Amino acid sequence: MSIADSSVQPDLSPVLSAGGQAADASAPGLSPWELAVRRLKRNKAALIFGALFFVLVALALAAPLWAQVADTTPARNHLSDTIVVDGKPEQVVTFDGVPISPTWGKKFFLGADSNGRDVAVRLLYGARNSLFIGITAALITTFIAVALGMLAGYFRGWTDAFISRGLDIAWAFPPTLLGVALGVSFALGGLKVGPLEISGDSLWIPTLIIGAIGVVYLARPIRGQVLSLREKEFVEAARALGQRSRIILSRHILPNVGGELLVLGSLWTASAIRLEASLSFIGLGVPPPTPTWGQMIRDGTRYLADFPLLSLAPGAALLITVFAFNLVGDGLRDVLDPRSR
Repeated sequence: MSIADSSVQPDLSPVLSAGGQAADASAPGLSPWELAVRRLKRNKAALIFGALFFVLVALALAAPLWAQVADTTPARNHLSDTIVVDGKPEQVVTFDGVPISPTWGKKFFLGADSNGRDVAVRLLYGARNSLFIGITAALITTFIAVALGMLAGYFRGWTDAFISRGLDIAWAFPPTLLGVALGVSFALGGLKVGPLEISGDSLWIPTLIIGAIGVVYLARPIRGQVLSLREKEFVEAARALGQRSRIILSRHILPNVGGELLVLGSLWTASAIRLEASLSFIGLGVPPPTPTWGQMIRDGTRYLADFPLLSLAPGAALLITVFAFNLVGDGLRDVLDPRSR
């Protein structure tokens, strides 16, 4: 067996828990990843919420289609419009400022908000924006965390000291508080780095903020995993053969942290979506009229007693999405742990 072949045998992180289904050691001819997929299929909760997540993604992608059916846009106001419901004309927003309740029809299926905007259309477009911010931020976090964690864990010495001290400083700030501080700063002046300029109302502002905040939570466990892997026999053999550090990191160490990256990445995606909703709820996420789930929950709190669906609909979507990522992450943690019995 070559060094390259031996390096991809999963030596997964000790931070993964020992819970989970029994390993199918009796199944011949299956790779560790095939065994992991087989065990994941037995986790019914992870599969159910994973399926619900894909349903939400499909609905989010279909947002423009539903907007055409409802003949509106997520930002269009209907304050002075009147529609026919059950043969009777009703104002979308009354003179007292009370929005119409759900019609369960093509227009205003889930009712309207205080500005006369279609809640169902905004919910679907809010799903697109919230999922884009959360998933893209998690990808940014993973890319930076992998680079820093592998450099710190493999080279150790002053490289490890410099990176670790920077992570310790970032660790001292609560994520929401740090997000608020960065959100206020960038919302006022935007972001400009050389020729790159991003306006304060862009979706990329909260995406980059959340992506930067999460680095410390992924880089530290990855660093610990790399510290353990660098002492393994296949890494020492690669050094003895004169392979360069970048080859060892990319071909031998990175494949062995893949399982942990799947787990931590899915868990942080849930946290990123939740953090975006928190920032939008307090007005420091995506500015209106661009819809996000957190912003819609905040707008609906004014009518919580009479029209709870204004907050419950985006809240339920947010809850299902966060549960889906958390349960899938827990399922991956269980099935990828080689100590599972």
